[in-house]
Amino acid sequence: MPPRRVAAGTALATTAALALALSACAGQSGLRSAGPTPTAIGPVRLWPGLPPISAPPLDFGESTRERVPGIEVAHDDIGTVSPVAVVRAEVAAHPDDVTGVDGLPRETAARLAECGEGARRGPGCPVLRAYHHDLTGNGRDELIIGIELPYQQLAVRCYTAEKGALIRIMSTSDQIVGAELAGSDLVLRVVSAGIPGYEYRTAWSWDGRRGTMLPTRDEIVPAVTPAPSGRPGVRRGPLPGQVGPSLPGPVRSPLPGAVGSPLPGPVGSPLPGAVGPSRPGTTGSPPSGPGGPSPLGHVGHHALLAASDHASPP
Repeated sequence: MPPRRVAAGTALATTAALALALSACAGQSGLRSAGPTPTAIGPVRLWPGLPPISAPPLDFGESTRERVPGIEVAHDDIGTVSPVAVVRAEVAAHPDDVTGVDGLPRETAARLAECGEGARRGPGCPVLRAYHHDLTGNGRDELIIGIELPYQQLAVRCYTAEKGALIRIMSTSDQIVGAELAGSDLVLRVVSAGIPGYEYRTAWSWDGRRGTMLPTRDEIVPAVTPAPSGRPGVRRGPLPGQVGPSLPGPVRSPLPGAVGSPLPGPVGSPLPGAVGPSRPGTTGSPPSGPGGPSPLGHVGHHALLAASDHASPP
């Protein structure tokens, strides 16, 4: 038999064997139906004829940037910056502001004298332990400061270093009962007086276009119940290096579920006299009434809790 005919016969035999093998495989483990697929339903737009907003709501300044005057950051190493010096510089730059993102109540500003210098801070200092964490994703740490305010409120301010300058990228205040770091997000938990057993949880995220932290996710979730003493990850009493007393409960309380999808509508409206966005039913301004201090007393049980091994004291 000529060589060409032998080669052709061999090729035909090989092809027939391969086809038989594939046929056997298909008969045993071929594609099978997974059942009917549900019909995809897209979003339905309601009230499509709504007119555009001609006058946007008042901007309360939470997403503004501001350079802190008088503070220089050598080599953009924000770990060299004193948190107390930062707060004092902002008070000096805005001496007449007692509310808003730049201001502090006069009694809080007066208590800065009790902070002392450097690590020698008195027990009455309103500036809590500071934390360092990469919030912007640029590989360098930012500075997170908590400041105790009257009427059980806490101011939270974040700063980044740029070309030797200290830039504030976030400022808000509320009745904060806990704060966590989730990746590069700063998650603040706020009490809800109007919905017992629940709390507001807001995730602040870096926005590169504005160069600030923005409240990107806002949720109403069941309140976090402090874990029993002795469980792993639970710490009671003051945090190491903390200036003020701490809130009893877990230092790294887990977030129930995912941070979640955004709720429809705005993040919130401001409380009278408050710096940041408010929640319905919270006590954001001094209670009205004749004479005497608020029955809520001096705020002394706020702790800025960090859920990151990279968070560190100044």
